[in-house]
Amino acid sequence: MSPNTRTHLIQALLFIATVITTTMAGAEWMFGNIFSFVSTFIHFLAEKMSGNQVPETGKPMGWSEFFMGFQFSIPFLAILTIHEFGHYFTAKRHQVKVTLPYYIPLWFGISQSIGTMGAFIRITSVVKSRLKFFDIGIAGPLAGFVAALGVLWYGFTHLPPAEYIFTIHPEYARYGLSYPQFVYENSAGNIVLGDNILFWSFKNFVADPARLPHAYEIIHYPFLFAGYLALFFTSLNLIPIGQLDGGHILYGMIGKKKFDIVAPTLYVVFVFYAGLGMFRAEEFAISSDSVFYEHLLSLVIYIYFLYICLRRISENASNAVMVSLMIVVGQFGLSFLRPEWEGYSGFLPFIFILGRFLGIRHPETEENNPIGTARMILGVIALIIFIISFSPKPFIVL
Repeated sequence: MSPNTRTHLIQALLFIATVITTTMAGAEWMFGNIFSFVSTFIHFLAEKMSGNQVPETGKPMGWSEFFMGFQFSIPFLAILTIHEFGHYFTAKRHQVKVTLPYYIPLWFGISQSIGTMGAFIRITSVVKSRLKFFDIGIAGPLAGFVAALGVLWYGFTHLPPAEYIFTIHPEYARYGLSYPQFVYENSAGNIVLGDNILFWSFKNFVADPARLPHAYEIIHYPFLFAGYLALFFTSLNLIPIGQLDGGHILYGMIGKKKFDIVAPTLYVVFVFYAGLGMFRAEEFAISSDSVFYEHLLSLVIYIYFLYICLRRISENASNAVMVSLMIVVGQFGLSFLRPEWEGYSGFLPFIFILGRFLGIRHPETEENNPIGTARMILGVIALIIFIISFSPKPFIVL
């Protein structure tokens, strides 16, 4: 078997596995349960460990629910695939050597996931110009964004009747369509998709208000959830830092010298926002020594985490320490002045990946000629797409 054949076989198997895992994940989001063979095993372990009979929770998931999951996996993977092939064909047009997409399946089995960590293509030759980096970087998000618009338009214009929610939550049926007044007295555990400008616009100007689901139930609507996730990942990719798609775009627009100033600055702002509100001065102004030292230890760990993320922002390690401390002092100060302002700590894992693995800066190219007015306009359009797709708090767990 030739190396190319072996690579293509691996890519095909990864794609098939990702279809399966995203379909299972989609069904689990739709029905609010995990698949029967997993839940049965967990139920068996619970009975063995307790020595008592444990009642089963939720309706078992089987093949019928699995096939329903295609309503999520097909549109979601279609958007992801269109995004990756936007990069692929543009790279080919510029005679840059590139692989077909590698899909990354991910399914936990004991808790809900989206079934994948995405996909990527590998550029196997040197990209020598800003223009090529710009074109390859922007092609994926633009193509994927158009596909996401199509999925969201279909999802919001083809909403099922409001009674559809009773197939997911049959216990709501006894309240009729007035169920939100009764079933959310204790809203703990519900997940809300935080609005971005585009998703909010679809909900308010495209959807039929009589069919629009409650905010706690949108995760059960596969086309809406797939489209929302597509916007979420598009916005993350368009953050103009490092070798993200947005980083390639910004590098193409302004060049290496300016990029090495702008990208680290934006990264620090991103870090500042993500951790805003995690620690407040009043939490330390308490009489209990044990609680005080607990908060102090958490703060030290947080500062060290920031240092790890910011270590590569400068060749001098002391600069990373100084910036980390400045961020924490600024967060304390702003939280004191505006205690209602909070960031979104859910971004911190992504910030860690950016700072430690993907990098904040961009590799320099041999050719640094300006990209021209037309491409600059496309870059502004990409910025607009980022703004209307980005949610400051994308997933809110109550």
